[in-house]
Parts: sequence; C-alpha cells; structure tokens
Amino acid sequence: MDRQIFFTAVRSTILGPTLDQDEVAGCEAILDAMGDLPISWTAYALATAYHETAGTMQPIKEYGGVNYFTRRYDISCNPRLAKKLGNTQVGDGAAYCGRGYVQLTGRANYAKAGDKLGHDLIGRPDLAMRQDIAASIMRLGMREGWFTGRSFQHYLPVQGLATGDKFTAARKIINGNDKASKIAGYAVKFQNALLKAGAK
Repeated sequence: MDRQIFFTAVRSTILGPTLDQDEVAGCEAILDAMGDLPISWTAYALATAYHETAGTMQPIKEYGGVNYFTRRYDISCNPRLAKKLGNTQVGDGAAYCGRGYVQLTGRANYAKAGDKLGHDLIGRPDLAMRQDIAASIMRLGMREGWFTGRSFQHYLPVQGLATGDKFTAARKIINGNDKASKIAGYAVKFQNALLKAGAK
C-alpha cells in the first residue's frame, strides 16, 4: 500500500485539510498493527480510533480522576462491576481505568493484553498509552472479541469491501450501537482511502 496516497486521500476526506505529525503517527501505528488484515477491518479500526480519540488519532486515558475511577470500577465502591473487570484489590479501579485507542479497562483485561503482547501492563498500565501497544491492543481486541464478545468476523468481510450497513453493525464490536452510523461514515471514507492507496 502506498501510504502517501492514503494520507492524501484522508486529508481531503476526513483528517484534513492539514494533518499534524501526531495524526500521521497515530495512523501509521494503526496501519502497522493491522498489517495484513482485510481492508474493511483496517478501515473500521481507523474509524473507531478516529471517533474514540475525538479525531486526534492519539491513545487517550479515560476522562476522570481517582475518585471517579474508584466509584466506578473499584471493589470498594462497585463490587459487581469490579469483579467483572477483574478489579480484585482496592485501588484497581484507578490503576486500570480506560486507556488506548479503545478503552482497555480492568485488571483482567490489562493482564490478558499484557500476556498476549509480552508487556507488563499490570505493573505498568500506562504502557497502554504507547501508540504501538494501543494499536496492537485494538487489533487483538477487535479480532478476538475482547470488548463485547463480538469481533471483526461477525460483521465485516474477509475479502472485498464492506457496505455502510455492515460498518454500522460492526459498532457492536466495541460499544453496542453508540454513534454507529457516524463511525460507519468514517469507515467508508477510510476504506476508500485504503483502496486508492492499493490496500487489498
């Protein structure tokens, strides 16, 4: 794939009219992580990152402070959700809050991602903010269904292009139906840019 053509195309349709170095670096990290996955999968990952990061293409940390994360995710305040996330120790709610292109949340998910990627995300959860790691988490999570039990394979073709309807349905990989049509529109634009650049 010719990345110069890709960036020219996204500059004129979605990320433009100018691209800053951070946006380019974020796209590069995602393209590198997606590697040889189908074009529709890569397009949907880019669209998801674009939406989840408010267009910055940079990994983000979930908004909120220690008190918010403790109330929301900690065993001391919300034991039901904490147990579901694997937050078994007081302080886990704040330590393992959402980070990345898609919000990796909870001790159990940090442990799983760390094991798969060979990084100590339990000891160093902020590593999930590093572009290459965040992109790899997104790839594995969306491919293996970590976030909702649904994966790329449930909604998007392995060969050929996805339609807007398929991209809309694919929102269930990350977050039910929240902003599904909007993200589908981004995905169509990213897919067109990838196609122009020679992606298969």
